[in-house]
Amino acid sequence: MHRMRTAWMSPTPTFQLNTYNLTAAPATREAVPLLHELSIGVGWPHRPEDWEVVIDLGTGVIARDEIGRVVGSALCTTRLDRLAHIGMVITTPKLQELGAGRWMMEHVLEIAGDRLKVLNATRAAYRLYIALGFIPQGQVHQHNGKVTACPAAPAPAKGAIREMTPDDHAAVHALDTAAFGAARPMVIDRILPVSTGTVLEREGRVAGFALCRRFGRGHVVGPIVAEDDNAAVALTAPHVRAHVGSFLRVDTRQPDGDFRAFLLAAGISHFDTVTRMTRDGTLPETGPAITYALINQALG
Repeated sequence: MHRMRTAWMSPTPTFQLNTYNLTAAPATREAVPLLHELSIGVGWPHRPEDWEVVIDLGTGVIARDEIGRVVGSALCTTRLDRLAHIGMVITTPKLQELGAGRWMMEHVLEIAGDRLKVLNATRAAYRLYIALGFIPQGQVHQHNGKVTACPAAPAPAKGAIREMTPDDHAAVHALDTAAFGAARPMVIDRILPVSTGTVLEREGRVAGFALCRRFGRGHVVGPIVAEDDNAAVALTAPHVRAHVGSFLRVDTRQPDGDFRAFLLAAGISHFDTVTRMTRDGTLPETGPAITYALINQALG
């Protein structure tokens, strides 16, 4: 049994920060309009619906000032086996400098308990996470942009690409668990109804998949799970083709290679890089399937 504690119980729910007096409260759906304003204020593209997904899948804390404004957030996806994925850690720049980010992270670390703690660190928060004992484990490359064309995609070496059906969902869960390193059925089940999907069928079994859904400024393709670049490109191409002229995003941990070259050729440019980090352990073993694209940076 994983040790879990309520975020606003410990550490202290109030925190005097220079001239600010902050109070911690649970992150709930009722707070989504204010959380949406908070993320817009720091340039994040999340829609209210994107906030609802993260809140539905975990536990989190928000910081309110003395007049009730939401000035910070930190969430932890606890609907996972053996690990906790931390995300949506936001404070206004001034409060970050005064220590509000660390205070909120202390709450989230209490929520995570003895799970392996994983997050994707922005440049602005990287030093904070290092100070809290997180260790870099690689990079995540954010690709996004208006799709200008769908480059020719080679057929997979074996099998064929087809549309996903409900009969594929059990195989999708198994592949995602193998690639992610932990079972997360509630996470996948939350996004399947709002996604379109492709699968790679090989000798009667599903050997890869890709999901696409509304997110942020347009659509995001993720997760994408495949055994090699060729299969990942083939799975992604139908989604790229369906969104020519529209904004598309892909968050990938893959280094330079055929998969990222395909994204660039489609006009999905490299926008930013964040650092994947862990605390209290190493990442679980994965494979042979590989997570070519994340659900998003908050969920992994």
